Amino acid sequence: MTGPEERPGVADGPAGGPADEPRTGVEGSAGPGQRRSGLRNPERAVRGLGAGTLALEALVLLLAIQPIRVVGGHLSGAAIGAIVGLAVACVLLAGQMKRSWAWPAGTVLQGLLLLSGLLHWSLLVLGVMFALVWAYALHVRRVILG
Repeated sequence: MTGPEERPGVADGPAGGPADEPRTGVEGSAGPGQRRSGLRNPERAVRGLGAGTLALEALVLLLAIQPIRVVGGHLSGAAIGAIVGLAVACVLLAGQMKRSWAWPAGTVLQGLLLLSGLLHWSLLVLGVMFALVWAYALHVRRVILG
């Protein structure tokens, strides 16, 4: 029996077999015109991206209350209520990312955060930042899932 060192031009692949042997399985399952993301479960990865984005948004919103009050001036009770309500909505929506309506609802949530900028200018700044992050998450979702 001859090894790979004795057979010029044939290299071992990652599974120990020759690299030029055809492989079967998930790697070759993309049909013509389909893009492979390289992920085992692209839907799950995208759901995780959306849920992580919303969870981070909720955390930032809740942690921003005190600095906004100290640095940004007076923060009304309505603005604090809007922040807490939006943070709760972010957490609830993060848990619902399997649902078909979750991504559009996340987009509406970003719009509500932008509208809360009418209560305090710093909420508008946070709204713009998270709207851009959400837009990027939607872009990644579109690229991965097609």
